Amino acid sequence: MTELNLRGLGVALITPFTNDGSIDYEALSRLIDYQLDNGTNYIVALGTTAETPTLSKEEKKEVSRFIVDKVDGRVPVVLGVGGNNTSALVEELKTTDFKGISAILSVTPYYNKPTQEGLYQHYKALSEASPLPLVLYNVPGRTGVNMASETTLRIAKDCSNVIAIKEASGKLDQIEEIIKGAPEGFSVISGDDAVTSAVIDLGGIGVISVFGNAFPKEMAWLVDSALKGDSLNARNKMEEDFSELFHLIFIEGNPAGVKSILSQKGIIENSLRLPLVPVSEKTSLKIKQALEKAKYL
Repeated sequence: MTELNLRGLGVALITPFTNDGSIDYEALSRLIDYQLDNGTNYIVALGTTAETPTLSKEEKKEVSRFIVDKVDGRVPVVLGVGGNNTSALVEELKTTDFKGISAILSVTPYYNKPTQEGLYQHYKALSEASPLPLVLYNVPGRTGVNMASETTLRIAKDCSNVIAIKEASGKLDQIEEIIKGAPEGFSVISGDDAVTSAVIDLGGIGVISVFGNAFPKEMAWLVDSALKGDSLNARNKMEEDFSELFHLIFIEGNPAGVKSILSQKGIIENSLRLPLVPVSEKTSLKIKQALEKAKYL
């Protein structure tokens, strides 16, 4: 297996936009500084949380390059490269300049709902084409297909440069099966903030977080505590301070909720690209009240 340390807190960065819908690079710079000053172990660029489907090909290149230049080697940068056209992805992996990128995160193909064999063949083709380590991403709530533990393990054992999976199936029994059957060097990363400590207790190595955009210091503490065997104390504190916010940031979709928090904290404008829209006034008020209650405003 290819060596790359993705242990700890990874944050799936949002893409800040100005009120006219253009990319707000000043806000993105502030957000990256905020992450690196508060314990984030690695950055995930151009994932789902970045509203990547609404970015043009040129914008994706610009955002990726901006993040790499801003991070400047201080932490790994994992780049989202996913889709439901295998041959197009293979071509992208073969032709893209990945300078400054440490690994590729690739979501299971969405909408066309492949079989388990189709998922295996898809990732096998990406593995053969990729110049970098690959992290699988299973999120059936978005893609319409769940990658079974048997398929994940088959890929992990057959593809030496597939080093981890971001698991957001919500199936702790499935996650446990992957962890127990994983070959040496293959890791499981939680893809769901709310079950981070539970996944770590099973043997996972951390989380790729949405919540960490707004609260990197707190999420880094939770992950570190859980990795040190003190997940109960970490979980109790996080549930006390953040259980309501964990719910509220997803009630009207991602990244609308976390963008509302970041806006209220003064880091970004509360702007999304259609078809996504900001959270409703009702949810925004609830978020504000929860932030005030936890003394974060």
